[in-house]
Amino acid sequence: MTAAPDAPTPAPGSAHAPSHAAAHAAWAATPERGSGGALRLMVRIALGLGWRAAHGMLFPVTLFYLVTSPAAQKRAARRYLTRALGRVARWRDLWRLYFCFASTMLDRVFLLTGRRQGYRVEVTGLETLRAAAARGQGLVLLGAHMGSFEALRAVGGDGAPVEVRMLMHTANAGPADALFDSLDPTRRAAVIALGRPEAMLEAREVLDRAGVVGLLADRAVRGDRMMSVPFLGHPAPFPGGPMTLAAILRAPVVLGFGLWLGPRRYVLRFEAFAPAIDLPRDRREAALRDWLARYADRLSEVCRAHPYNWFNFYEFWGDAP
Repeated sequence: MTAAPDAPTPAPGSAHAPSHAAAHAAWAATPERGSGGALRLMVRIALGLGWRAAHGMLFPVTLFYLVTSPAAQKRAARRYLTRALGRVARWRDLWRLYFCFASTMLDRVFLLTGRRQGYRVEVTGLETLRAAAARGQGLVLLGAHMGSFEALRAVGGDGAPVEVRMLMHTANAGPADALFDSLDPTRRAAVIALGRPEAMLEAREVLDRAGVVGLLADRAVRGDRMMSVPFLGHPAPFPGGPMTLAAILRAPVVLGFGLWLGPRRYVLRFEAFAPAIDLPRDRREAALRDWLARYADRLSEVCRAHPYNWFNFYEFWGDAP
């Protein structure tokens, strides 16, 4: 029950910033594995048989995608896991990473269609959002490709105190995105598509309504500027675009992660990050690097605590032999 991750590995010599950006952008442009028809069939089976039967199907499906995924992808995933785990990653660790990804994809189907019975979602740090809403103040939420943002949206439907919209590039949306949009027509409305002149105006309006504007800050799009900062003990390229957008929006910034803990179990974690992102003109590059380093440092901590939740299946550090 998953559109499997797939991405090319950067060419040798990719330790330079332009190649880093190309590697991140190549991931964004890579089509998902699995046709739209196959995905729709799997969704019908999952909803028809129920969650327990669909969850049982994840074991052979995960095995199939793990065995048939490109060798370069498995090498990249193993390198990430080795650094997050602090030991050499084994085949079992690869299995757990792919299975976690598949589980979050399956849960999207049930959460998007309102079938939330049996799900346990713990929320920490929600008082940060409530306090801002009480002040009439909007927030910028910096996230990552970790766990499930769909779990965040599900809770937002029945208890979150604020409107949540995501700033995202939608040009690379694939069959899975189209399918999920069909399951919940409100999903597309929750996205502010970047690349349009009115995108920042829409984001500003959400903040003026004391809402939350979310950005995923760990993956670049084509043309984004990359800066190297320490991540899991090694220099890694992070995109400057999301942090720059957060600075332009001039709102308090929080970090948010929707972490998969096990079958139908999630923890949604919100934590204060900065009263605002400030990039002074006379030291803009140094300030941007400092903010990226702070973000990467916290992301490292979350990856070490929940190593199987980070879903960037390509050579993130760009230093493959």
